[in-house]
Amino acid sequence: MRIVVAHNRYREAQPSGENTIVDSEIGQLTAAGVEVLPFIRSSDEIPSMSKAAKALLPISPIWAPRAQHDLSRLLTEHRPDVLHLHNPYPLLSPWVVRTAHRHGVPVVQTVHNYRQVCSSGIYFRDGVICQDCKGRALGVPAIKHRCYRDSAAQSALMATTLAVHRGTWRSVDRYIALTSAIADHLRDYGIPDERIVVKPNAVPDPGRPAPLGDGFLYMARLSPEKGVDLLLDAWRRHPVGALGTLRVAGDGELRPLVEAAAAERPDVVYLGQLDRAGVRAAVEASAVVIAASMWHDVLPTVIIEALASGRPVLGTALGGIPYLVGADAPREPAGTGPAEVASAVAGGGGSPMPAGIEAGEAGWVVAPEPAALAAALPIARAGAAALAPAARTRYERTFHPDVVTKQLIDIYAGLSRSPSRA
Repeated sequence: MRIVVAHNRYREAQPSGENTIVDSEIGQLTAAGVEVLPFIRSSDEIPSMSKAAKALLPISPIWAPRAQHDLSRLLTEHRPDVLHLHNPYPLLSPWVVRTAHRHGVPVVQTVHNYRQVCSSGIYFRDGVICQDCKGRALGVPAIKHRCYRDSAAQSALMATTLAVHRGTWRSVDRYIALTSAIADHLRDYGIPDERIVVKPNAVPDPGRPAPLGDGFLYMARLSPEKGVDLLLDAWRRHPVGALGTLRVAGDGELRPLVEAAAAERPDVVYLGQLDRAGVRAAVEASAVVIAASMWHDVLPTVIIEALASGRPVLGTALGGIPYLVGADAPREPAGTGPAEVASAVAGGGGSPMPAGIEAGEAGWVVAPEPAALAAALPIARAGAAALAPAARTRYERTFHPDVVTKQLIDIYAGLSRSPSRA
């Protein structure tokens, strides 16, 4: 099987879980015997482009003629079975779907965000969830509020791109929805069920989990939609040292808030931006990983990394987070599943879970509010040991590369053997 993987890498200065997932997926496919032909562009290329190339940048999200020329040559030379698209912006353009179809190559796209509809891709604006552009032929609110790169001109371009390519997106042969929530988003956009497959991402197996550490780890971009300010508000509602240590890793515009909290309280430690070894060490030093997203976060990679290391997760009940921790999964008979056991431990021998906190297979979810998160912190700390084995089991069953790569190859095979492909 021969697959073209198309992706516009985000800037290295803006760490991206999507870049990491694409790299990992290419490695996993190659290890499984699939011939992968990367068709990769990077936004880091833009500063070094020629004047002529830069002059075409304003139209590249809509068309990107150089990318279409290069892709057409690749498809003609190698005759792949499938093109797998991730992020097309800004240097590839959704037009790559049309180029592939012109060569008779079916297209799979993994949906990492909401950019079929939302110019920023995250359904989040001015500190709150926003879906003002849903159902509109042209995303005028995105232009008005400068949702793309805080620029009215670039927002107008992105909104126009989404309008122009509505038909392009509806022609994609198979969509990979990373969670059931993304599948619902695609159905709402008009994609029929038979063209949607729910398949999560995978992360490499770190091996047998180390014994639980103590306290909590938050590891994400330090920006409003990721909820670090929500977490710090909740943390301050407990006495210093009552919950162990809160470790915060990452960088972004809210870094000063984290640095101030670390200076104010000895139980808050700011780790900065970590490399892979640093991430592993931070996870192992902790007992629970926190995902405090304020938007409908699609599939935070940090949660899968936590489960792989046998660390349960405390998250907000938004986007794909309930799916990741198994809070939307069918429950085992009352009193027998890991969630019920953890609830009993946390609640003091069978007491009901406090309102607004839901125990899942591998963690807990709460409303994205400081009071709810503050109430959940001691429950998660008390129940971490009970859920740790279930967290690792959920990873092995649902997010291990062997499981996920087989699902992906089956998706490719189904398309390459379809009557339309023949």
